[in-house]
Amino acid sequence: MNKFIPSKDITLFRSCLVSTEYPGIESSTKFVFDKLGIEYVVDRNQSCCTGLGHYYDIFDELSTVALAARNFHHAIKNGHKQFVPMCSTCYAILKNAAIMLNEKEDVRNQVNESFISNGLEDLVYTKDDIDPINNITHTVEVFFNNREKLSEFGCVDLSNLTIATHHGCHYCKVHYDDTLCGVRNPMLLDDVCSAMNASTIGYYDHKRMTCGSGFRQRYANKELSLDVTEDKFESLYENDVDLLVHMCPNCHVQFDRYQNIISKRTGHDYNFVHLNMSQLIALYMGADPYKVMGIQTHSVSVEPLLKKLKIN
Repeated sequence: MNKFIPSKDITLFRSCLVSTEYPGIESSTKFVFDKLGIEYVVDRNQSCCTGLGHYYDIFDELSTVALAARNFHHAIKNGHKQFVPMCSTCYAILKNAAIMLNEKEDVRNQVNESFISNGLEDLVYTKDDIDPINNITHTVEVFFNNREKLSEFGCVDLSNLTIATHHGCHYCKVHYDDTLCGVRNPMLLDDVCSAMNASTIGYYDHKRMTCGSGFRQRYANKELSLDVTEDKFESLYENDVDLLVHMCPNCHVQFDRYQNIISKRTGHDYNFVHLNMSQLIALYMGADPYKVMGIQTHSVSVEPLLKKLKIN
């Protein structure tokens, strides 16, 4: 897969779930980008990608595409058309919207007509304004592209941790052909870990499985949702994992907020904690666990991991 991974002209696309659940993901991403010299902006005009409402079927697809066109306009206007979402759902939604705007003339015309009829002519989208492959990349892909630089800023030895990775559905399974480092045994997160001398367990039973949330399933079919997450946790338990690393805030919510509930179901004391990849890299680079990583927002305490790493 040949894919342009930017290190400049980036619009860091903010995520609703990151901002409301784990804001330390955003501050960690900025911390790492600043260390690596990656040039980016956060555009105050950005709106939500609509992912939560879209996957709950309460937000129609045309409105989702129109909002994406609006977001694309502002990124192009500020000279930072490289979209880098911190959320895999934003990643999947934005790419899909760009594909529809480029390939479906009727959709593009409807979106543009709605802009014009509301006096928003400047938002009109022109075919191929945004390349869904090369202009929309996940933050972890940027980390991967700069992985050889990570050791220059290493402050914490991660080599004694037993780490597993979870890549998630909206990165690996929505835009299948755009996924870096494989989909049958995804290794994107594993390769970034290796660059920090933090080896992972590699493939494990249920590595490719969904986190279980399925957005609506977490509420509409809660027991089924937790059953799926339980399968994942049992596999991690069998591998005596210290840390599960992921790249999607919705997965983070499912794993972190429901771990204690599932522990009561199984009777197993799960000793692993959960970090987004940006948080792990920030930790490796010496970031403050509270002021930058925001571990106080986690339901599963990260302090035991810090203790193991001899971080006060």
